[in-house]
Amino acid sequence: MTDRFFRLLERLQRTDGLLRRIEASRTGNPLLVARLRRHKQALRARLSRLQAYPPALPGL
Repeated sequence: MTDRFFRLLERLQRTDGLLRRIEASRTGNPLLVARLRRHKQALRARLSRLQAYPPALPGL
């Protein structure tokens, strides 16, 4: 797992936790929830692109 992939995975986990807390609260801001969902989708897309094309190994 590359450092970049790991950092993106951590950001996805933090975003998911924040989204869960906001959705569980009674006074959750619907605009913030929508924004966090879009951010989470973007992070997932970046992670899937990184998985689809692994970096070239040096010397091959």
